[in-house]
Amino acid sequence: MTAKHPALAWALFVILSIIWGSSFILIKKGLTALDPEEVAALRIASASLVLLPFAVSRIKQINKKNITSLILVGFMGSLLPAFFFALAQTKLPSALTGIMNALTPFFTIIISVLFFNVKPDKRVYFGVMLGFLGTLFLISTRENGQFSFNYYAIFVVAATVLYGINANLIKHYLGGLKSLSIASLSLIMVGPLAVLYLLLLTPFLDHIHEPKVLMASGYIVILGVLGTALALILFNKMVQLTNAVFSTSVTYLIPIISVFWGFIDGEKLSLLQLVSMLTIMLGIFISNSKKVIKKPG
Repeated sequence: MTAKHPALAWALFVILSIIWGSSFILIKKGLTALDPEEVAALRIASASLVLLPFAVSRIKQINKKNITSLILVGFMGSLLPAFFFALAQTKLPSALTGIMNALTPFFTIIISVLFFNVKPDKRVYFGVMLGFLGTLFLISTRENGQFSFNYYAIFVVAATVLYGINANLIKHYLGGLKSLSIASLSLIMVGPLAVLYLLLLTPFLDHIHEPKVLMASGYIVILGVLGTALALILFNKMVQLTNAVFSTSVTYLIPIISVFWGFIDGEKLSLLQLVSMLTIMLGIFISNSKKVIKKPG
């Protein structure tokens, strides 16, 4: 990994891992009293409101060249994944969801190869295949070790695909904007949709006065402010300092953090699930052990 400021890049790496690794338990706490649609919409609404003052002061930075990319980053990096993860965790443990989030670097590489003219080393392909194998076992086993495919895992896979696209969009099309500009401007593209959806298409206003709903909403607001608004700023900065693949490799530590919180909350993983997690981590390591280079011409 080469970076303009390597110490800052690694600091961002660790901080993001802790923030995002903790996001899955916050989603779980939010789902105790809120529907998944409410969780996702409140998360994005709170994040966009926090960054609104920064977006207003940077609105002139939007132009014909970057508006499409900013809209796509808003949808693919924030809005849609928020809904997918909330839906997935209605049937998946938070620890398991955090582990599956490790697919992000794989899809980042795949998107880079398919659409951004890069040529990876053969070991990268082996790492990707190993990671997918580990994921297949992970989503096909339960705590008791029995095989049973959980179709809600597809939502997590879809979210990680979007994250992979998002990382490449930021690296290749939004390099001229600062991280705070990307985060705030992309969120105001989708924030109003989240607010309208929350207020008009969910029962949020009908039961917000209930103590348990207030508590659950507090968890999601924390998630929106830290896990989305602040994390987006830090992530975009790290992408610009390094590269898309290194940045999405925060998923090395995210599963460890999510498993820790899941263990604290009483969740259990089978031996096969733990082995699957280690297989995914090994796949990520192999995928990132060789440089991915641009094809000539």
